[in-house]
Amino acid sequence: MLGFLKRLFMPKRNVSRLSVEGDDISITQEVIDTSGAPLKEGHLRRAWRDPRLLPKSKLWKRKKVMTKEEAARLFSSTMRTRNRKLRDLLPDEEQLKRYGLPVWKTESDVAKALGISLKELRFYAIHRERDRFFNYVRFAIPKRSGGHRVIMAPKRRLKALQRRLLELLVNKLPVSEHAHGFRTGRSTKTNAEPHVGQKIVVRIDLKNFFPTVTMGRVRGYLIALGYGFPVATALACLMTEAERQPVELDDGTLVHVPVTNRHCVQGAPTSPALCNALVLKLDRRIAGLARKFGVNYTRYADDLTFSGPLDHKQAFGLVQIVRRIVEAEGFTVNADKTLLLSHARRQTVTGAVVNQTLGLSRQERRRLRAMLHHQSQGKPLHDAHKQPVSVAHLQGKLGYVKMLNAGQWEKLLGVTK
Repeated sequence: MLGFLKRLFMPKRNVSRLSVEGDDISITQEVIDTSGAPLKEGHLRRAWRDPRLLPKSKLWKRKKVMTKEEAARLFSSTMRTRNRKLRDLLPDEEQLKRYGLPVWKTESDVAKALGISLKELRFYAIHRERDRFFNYVRFAIPKRSGGHRVIMAPKRRLKALQRRLLELLVNKLPVSEHAHGFRTGRSTKTNAEPHVGQKIVVRIDLKNFFPTVTMGRVRGYLIALGYGFPVATALACLMTEAERQPVELDDGTLVHVPVTNRHCVQGAPTSPALCNALVLKLDRRIAGLARKFGVNYTRYADDLTFSGPLDHKQAFGLVQIVRRIVEAEGFTVNADKTLLLSHARRQTVTGAVVNQTLGLSRQERRRLRAMLHHQSQGKPLHDAHKQPVSVAHLQGKLGYVKMLNAGQWEKLLGVTK
């Protein structure tokens, strides 16, 4: 009886005109659970609802529950979502404390933490279909494998806010122990070390890694960590952007129109660490698979590496299962960059050779030795593509060798002694 009365007085939403994939179209009314039950079965994050956004009773006169400015923000295009069960979520303070994250209940709390006004926060945390002031600088750099990589670097003010956000929030997000990229105390060296002297090395690349981490995924992740919908949306906007095309209107005004979804972009200070945190579940699933196969597993950004005493048939089976896990987690394997490297050929992991000892290849060391010889004779320096390079470039290469293998570095310096 008590349960019946409780359901009777629960707020109900008319969903007869809504059509969402997976919903039963025969249902015309949806009961909204305001008890603070877990957001998902088996999860700890509780679904506290904002009473201002719940359906109002028709039995009494409606009262004004928010200001005009609040309503304009909450019902703006930036705050839209297809999932109506997320729309009215409040923060779960216990969940935020559980992860050791800052408790930001409102956008005003975020603005205060960043040291800016609420108006300035909303200037950066809004998605515009026609943006007159594009806050990123777009350029391309050549890839080693050919083609170009698009970099979108935030302008000075936005970059400062993202760096502050990186310090206050993103660096505190949980990350897998198997992640070696963009982490303090981790490097390409620590990523390659577990794979030294193994029978076979398997390298798998994730295709379009950063663009796959969309604003919706970032927002959903922040909500799962305990943030309310408005705060999670604002934070996701601050850390993502869409690729944009400049368009000149009839009146001569130049606007920047999005041609992709908002996503984590290469060039933003928050993107690497945020993507590291978002693939925590992927890392854990693949690490469990690696233990089952008896192999080592590390990840550096979008490069997954496995090594161990496998034959080619077992390695191929591993790749197939990894592909299914990756796709189940919303990513795609780049088949063109999937490599099975046996001990009989050169095995490289994030640029380092791992066949017997960790270090640079013999070919790379010979090239560096020749550059050192040219430097000692005052001759111009050139890289492998016959392009001129600076002395600073050479010193950087030597520093990289020293980090990987101090013995190789000492032998190289012996040429100039």
